[in-house]
Amino acid sequence: MENNRIAIIGAGSMGGAILSGLIAAGTSAGSITASTATTESAKALSDKFAIKSFALDASASANAEAAKDADILLIAVKPAKVLATLEEIKASIKDGALVISVAAGVTTKAMEQAIGSKASVIRAMPNTPSIVGHGVTGIAKGASANDAQMAIAKELFETVGQVLVVEEDKINALSTISGSGPAYVFYFAEKLMTAAKKMGFSEREANLMVRSTLLGSATLLAASSDSPETLRAQVTSPNGTTMQATARFDEANLEKVFIEATEAALARAIELGESK
Repeated sequence: MENNRIAIIGAGSMGGAILSGLIAAGTSAGSITASTATTESAKALSDKFAIKSFALDASASANAEAAKDADILLIAVKPAKVLATLEEIKASIKDGALVISVAAGVTTKAMEQAIGSKASVIRAMPNTPSIVGHGVTGIAKGASANDAQMAIAKELFETVGQVLVVEEDKINALSTISGSGPAYVFYFAEKLMTAAKKMGFSEREANLMVRSTLLGSATLLAASSDSPETLRAQVTSPNGTTMQATARFDEANLEKVFIEATEAALARAIELGESK
């Protein structure tokens, strides 16, 4: 990405996370511009990262101003606004630029139709742990993107975690695992905390136990070459307490529940794409 000018259109939580990762990786603040909704948030970005930022409440052309002269444009607005935003900034996108969207459901074909043939398009699906540098991002190239541009996109998202290069027809499925996956983990944490408090632990104690247990378990899983099944077996003594708990999970057929849940998420992702 060296010598490339980067514009982040819609520098909210995800756009801001990627901005933070770029700066931490040594990208020059002078090579980055950003747009955001309010003057307050634009000032906060400028103060924190020393970048040039534009606010939509100060100028209706803030997105176009941020996009001007950029070699790489990261489109991080809400999915419903992606195509309208691309139409809005189309005149500011220079020939040969690379446009990367992080929006769910918006296909590269739809984006290519919105901007014409002047730029190449890549679709990315990062997840929220990108905010703390431990994200997983799936990337897929559009019809006009080349391998060099995919390498640039991979390098960009590696500043906030791990990257998987996939075919676009797998992006929706990927979103049900790595994209929605953090919500599944947080849901499990929420219910485990409820169980802890039901056993008489205070909010503070339940918080400590659950957060630390999840962090430790995830760290062990990442560090170990053993499968999750093997690690689970190491904790589960025959006829012990853990086995009594996991037996209830098996009775509830959690595997079936997880498969049905991800299938429901995939169906919705497809539906969202068809509505664009």
